[in-house]
Amino acid sequence: MTAEQTSRRALPRHYAVSMLYEHLGARPRIHDTAVIAPTAVVSGDVEIGAGCQVLHGAVITAEGGPITLGAHVIVMENALVRATAANAVRIGDHTLVGTLASIAGATVGEEVFLASGARIFNGAIVGARSEVRVNAIVQRRARVPEGTVVPIGWVAVGDPLQLFSPDRDAEIAAAQPDLDFPGHVFGVDRDTPDLMVQLTERYGSSLARHADDLPLGDHRG
Repeated sequence: MTAEQTSRRALPRHYAVSMLYEHLGARPRIHDTAVIAPTAVVSGDVEIGAGCQVLHGAVITAEGGPITLGAHVIVMENALVRATAANAVRIGDHTLVGTLASIAGATVGEEVFLASGARIFNGAIVGARSEVRVNAIVQRRARVPEGTVVPIGWVAVGDPLQLFSPDRDAEIAAAQPDLDFPGHVFGVDRDTPDLMVQLTERYGSSLARHADDLPLGDHRG
C-alpha cells in the first residue's frame, strides 16, 4: 500500500474533504466520531475528541503550540481557536464555542458556554460551567472561577476576577497595569518607537511558515 493510500484510509468519510493541514511537521488528530465541516480549517498540532462538531468556516490553528478539544465540543460557524508557542489551548468536554467567538492561547473548562462574539485572550483560564455571554471579553491572564457568568458585552479582568461594563475603560486599564499585550503575544516591547513595524514584521515572519504547510488532501474512499 502506498503512502497516499494509507493517508486516504486514515481519515473517515465524515471529515474526508475538510481543509486539514500539516503545519510545522504536526498533523491534526481527529477522533473517528468527530464531524468536521468541509469549509472548516484545522491546522497543525490539533487533537479533536470524540463526538466533536466543527461547523462551516471555523478555524482551529496551532501556531507553534498544541490545541486539545475534549469530547463533544461544538465549535460553531466562523469561530476561531488559535494556539501560540507561548500559550496552548485546552477546551474541556461538552463546551460550546459560539459563532464568531475566539479563543487565543487560553484554557476553557468543561461545560462552558461561549456565546456569539465572545473573546478569550492569551493565558486566560475559564472555569468549568461558566458562561461568557454575547460579545463579552475575558482579558489576558484573567482567571474566571467555576460557574461565573460574564454578562453581555462586559469585560473580565485579573486574578482575582473583576467584572466591568464596557464603559468603565479607565477602571479596566487600572485593574491590569501589567498587561503588555505586544510583549507577551508578539515579543515586542510596547515602548519600541516603531512598535507596529516591529510587530508586523516579526509576526508576519512567523505566519509565513504556513507557506510550507501540507494540505492533507481529499481523503474520500
